[in-house]
Parts: sequence; C-alpha cells; structure tokens
Amino acid sequence: MTQRTRKLVGTLGIIVSLIVYPLAVMELYATTMMGLPWWGAIGVLAVAGLLWFYPASWLVRWMAKPD
Repeated sequence: MTQRTRKLVGTLGIIVSLIVYPLAVMELYATTMMGLPWWGAIGVLAVAGLLWFYPASWLVRWMAKPD
C-alpha cells in the first residue's frame, strides 16, 4: 500500500473515530455511570479522552510510514 493510500484510509479512519468514539463514550456514561458524582464523571471522561490518543497515534504513525 502506498503512503498516499494509507493517508486516505487513515484520514477516513480518524474522521470516523472522531464521530463514533465520543458517541460510544457518551452512551456508556449515560447508561452505566449516570449516578457518579461530578468529580467521578470528570475522571471517567478524562480517562476516556486520553485513551483515544493511543489508537489515533498508532494510526498517524502508520500513515506516515514511508513506501
């Protein structure tokens, strides 16, 4: 796969994940963790936000790999 194709696929993957991941976290929070105090909600959402970084960084590294 050429770098140009990887960048196209990776860009589409990042766009899809930017839509799907927050919706999934929101649904998980709304269905299972709604009774948490405010500091618990901030902690859960902060961890969820940080967890998104690892697959996104892997995808960006894969996209930048030379031919």
